[in-house]
Amino acid sequence: MQGLFITATDTGAGKTYVTAAACRALRREGRPFRVCKPVATGAQWDQGRWLAEDTRLLAEAAGERDLDAVTPVAFPVPAAPPVAARLAGAGLTLDGLAAAVRRRAAAGVPVLVEGVGGLLCPLTEAATVADLAAALGLPLLVVARRSLGTLNHTLLTLEVARARRLRVAGVVVSETGPVNGPAEETNVEELRRRIGVPLLAVVPHGAAEVPSVAWWALLNVG
Repeated sequence: MQGLFITATDTGAGKTYVTAAACRALRREGRPFRVCKPVATGAQWDQGRWLAEDTRLLAEAAGERDLDAVTPVAFPVPAAPPVAARLAGAGLTLDGLAAAVRRRAAAGVPVLVEGVGGLLCPLTEAATVADLAAALGLPLLVVARRSLGTLNHTLLTLEVARARRLRVAGVVVSETGPVNGPAEETNVEELRRRIGVPLLAVVPHGAAEVPSVAWWALLNVG
């Protein structure tokens, strides 16, 4: 399977924003692709289904009408997936979630996969997001929130990826708020010195798109 697994340093770092921007860029280029967020929490009841805002944004960006294919599993409680599933009287399996992603793939069509939380976010009763990335065999794109703590959070995420032998295609730094103070003003260059993988872009606060990322090349299908 070809594609990219989008993870982040923590919840709210901008995974969905970056994934949606990638979808829009690929659509403008006329590239064939699919998008999938296999499980979402914090969903709202909408026309007979639980629908997460992330799913709606991804589907809209990708021009995808089948919302259930984008996110086959959704729960209303805004918690880690195994907790939300337990409270809903349901269960999750790593094999089931991986199969849902693979159903989105077809010969020659890469898949942009968005995870939940960060790499060590619980995904099932036994597995984490990192286990799903490993099962799929896709390279990681790490979205790092630009804030106090960015260096530690990003380096920890990359350390987990290395320990689990997950290939990292690069890092995108997302300014989820205005840059304030010397720590935030200097952390991008400090990251660039330390991460050992490409720092692909810095998304300015309030920007509409992710600048200067060659998404098609990152998907390894060019």
